[in-house]
Amino acid sequence: MSVPDYWARACAELAAEDQVLAGLMRQFDASILRTRGEPFETLLRAIVGQQISIAAADAIWGRLAQLAPLQQPQAVLAPLQQPQAVLALTPEALRLAGLSQRKVEYVQDLARHFADGHLDAARLATLDDEAVIAELTAVRGIGRWSAEMFLIFNLLRPDVWPVDDIGLQKAVARCYGLDAVPKQAALRQLGERWRPWRTVACWYFWRSLDAVEVLY
Repeated sequence: MSVPDYWARACAELAAEDQVLAGLMRQFDASILRTRGEPFETLLRAIVGQQISIAAADAIWGRLAQLAPLQQPQAVLAPLQQPQAVLALTPEALRLAGLSQRKVEYVQDLARHFADGHLDAARLATLDDEAVIAELTAVRGIGRWSAEMFLIFNLLRPDVWPVDDIGLQKAVARCYGLDAVPKQAALRQLGERWRPWRTVACWYFWRSLDAVEVLY
């Protein structure tokens, strides 16, 4: 798995400016963002995990992995890294794995976009953050949050600030003693203080709520 080459520099600069983050970095000093390196899997995991707990998403993912067939015996990729493997599953099988009807439609549409070349992972990597978000949100079931998870967990972009993320909202409120969880506009404004390393700040705020690292 790959890790960001900017991590040490980002941590040093953020810690020098923010004592709260500095404390989180000391507490979780071995924690670092990593990528699986598989664009389709990252987006598929993001859709599966929408609006449910991490534990529930993991359980559904485990059932999907048992269902998805390898297309070729010699295939290097695991089944759920292959859009063809998802397309080979019936809607009924996807629902039995725990996906809602809406999510069944979403994962099938995502798989088709990869299978027919409408989503080109190599091209996405060349685009700036907002252009990547625009491309991905054209796919059914991928909103801005899911696209931002792709930027963070697949492309390892350094300055992503997902203001729709409930965990980030709760973590910032708790870490800074706010009276209420900040709304998106307020959180966006707060995030300006951590540019150009907002991904790294977000990572440690997530750790403040759950030491277990999420990997999309």
